Amino acid sequence: MSSRPTTPDGYAQPSPEQTSHFLEARKQVARTNTINLWFSRMASRTAQIVGHPYMFLMAVVILVAWAVSGPFFHFSDTWQLIINTGTTIITFLVVFLIQNTQNRDAKALHLKLDELIRSHVPARNDMIDIEKLSDEELDELEKRYAAICEENKARKSKKEQQKSQPAA
Repeated sequence: MSSRPTTPDGYAQPSPEQTSHFLEARKQVARTNTINLWFSRMASRTAQIVGHPYMFLMAVVILVAWAVSGPFFHFSDTWQLIINTGTTIITFLVVFLIQNTQNRDAKALHLKLDELIRSHVPARNDMIDIEKLSDEELDELEKRYAAICEENKARKSKKEQQKSQPAA
């Protein structure tokens, strides 16, 4: 168990060093206040809004209204162009926003995992930042871990066979 004080929800409080790194990063971002910060915040909010069930319902209502209006506009080319253009523009923009949000979420997840690896004494620190390896390097690493897995299975199987054999 950790001897560090805990927060009201039971988690260990970060060390002063950890807190200072986090706060320093936050201060740096607040000072820059660049378009990247604005875009990240806007992308997160937009992704949350677009992913809400009510937004899906609104899209269905819009499509139904468009379909019902077909006879009024005699199913003209302009009537079809409206829905095609609208959906294309929205899809085009939302793809970039969602990709930005996913990239940041993945980066945050990797940083959290890196911190867990770094803080766990028996863990090998060379696993930190493996997401930056090439596909070939990742494939080679995957093969190594598959071989380790097979060795462990064989070792387990051998132990189970030894246990099941009666002693002579």
